[in-house]
Amino acid sequence: MAHIVVLGAGVGGMNMAYEMRESARTEDKVTVISNVPYFQFTPSNPWVGVNWRTRSDITLDAGRYLNKKGIDFIPVGAARVHPDRNQVELVDGRCIDYDYLVIATGPKLAFDEVPGLGPEGHTQSVCAVDHAEKSGQAWSAFVESPGPIVVGAVQGASCYGPAYEFAMIMDTDLRRRKIRDRVPMTFVTAEPYIGHLGLGGVGDSRGLMESALRERHIKWICNAKVTKVEASKMFVAEHNDRGEVIKEHELPFAFSMMLPAFKGIDAVFGIEGLTNPRGFITIDAFQRNATFRNVFSVGVCVAIPPVEATPVPTGTPKTGYMIESMVTATAHNIRALLDGREPTEKATWNAICLADFGDTGAAFVALPQIPPRNVNWFKQGKWVHLAKVAFEKYFMNKMKKGTTEPLYEKYVLGMMGIKKLK
Repeated sequence: MAHIVVLGAGVGGMNMAYEMRESARTEDKVTVISNVPYFQFTPSNPWVGVNWRTRSDITLDAGRYLNKKGIDFIPVGAARVHPDRNQVELVDGRCIDYDYLVIATGPKLAFDEVPGLGPEGHTQSVCAVDHAEKSGQAWSAFVESPGPIVVGAVQGASCYGPAYEFAMIMDTDLRRRKIRDRVPMTFVTAEPYIGHLGLGGVGDSRGLMESALRERHIKWICNAKVTKVEASKMFVAEHNDRGEVIKEHELPFAFSMMLPAFKGIDAVFGIEGLTNPRGFITIDAFQRNATFRNVFSVGVCVAIPPVEATPVPTGTPKTGYMIESMVTATAHNIRALLDGREPTEKATWNAICLADFGDTGAAFVALPQIPPRNVNWFKQGKWVHLAKVAFEKYFMNKMKKGTTEPLYEKYVLGMMGIKKLK
């Protein structure tokens, strides 16, 4: 019997547990460890941030559904991973032994890298459901006394889609309330241009996203480094293509949501041979760590280099389709090791995204994620909004049923009219 431990119960961790249980031998044990007792569908957090969804709409009791599939669940955070002795130390002092470990924790949100940033400072976040709930509370107060909005992503951020989504969703909500004319909006981003997305752009994403912002009367500042945030004021240094500061901005705001940079969680940060300097897990083509050969990793916590050098640092996103592909490859590779074979399965690192704009949306496919590409596709339309609403339902049902069907390929690509990525 082998004990396979999955660290994390998010989009990557829950899928990993289900696929591993299906791929593993009957006698093998699968255990999930998480610092929270629930699963949250992170892509819906922007809706929670303006009270279009509630916590109960996008979360479920992780242990209840994992246990139904014969998967153990420990709702206690990890204090430290000890790969040299095949153990995960928990914050309550327990140590969990493993034969194989899959790290699927997601990131640590690096709000501390910008003074005054984040829910403990002066800006909101939609990276976690707790933060999105707090944003919803702030939004309720804001619409009673509206003023300027600053929204976007700071230097080092690697997930830009939710920033664009939230800007557009706020715009839609304000128009519905008939108070949009009272709210100047500025989009602040480390990207070298609008629609870069950490991917070097996808299709005509630059032109389409600039047009979308213009139509909504949203100004923007690119190559932006946020130096500090004070109550109701953000300080931004705008750079040119050579990385030189060309203008200093002081942006007043009555409401702000800024995505932070990511780094590895404390439980793995600084473990030599396991992580890069930012704390992300280094892996080979088979999702396997080169130093600790029984440790695998999937999702946002995986180390991926930036697509290109930019004047202000930008990271590379890991989209749901990519994570789904990582999970499947990892499950098959661990089964191969259980059977005495070497891993052979590789993830398909393609980027697929549905971005909701409140009453319309944008979708893109980048195959592969890093250019030059075989497919470079970006479209807008109301169908994207409808598709994302439908996909939320599909995904939550998948988590409840514990199915391993490839939803991004089956549903998202189908909604785009694409049969299969090859």
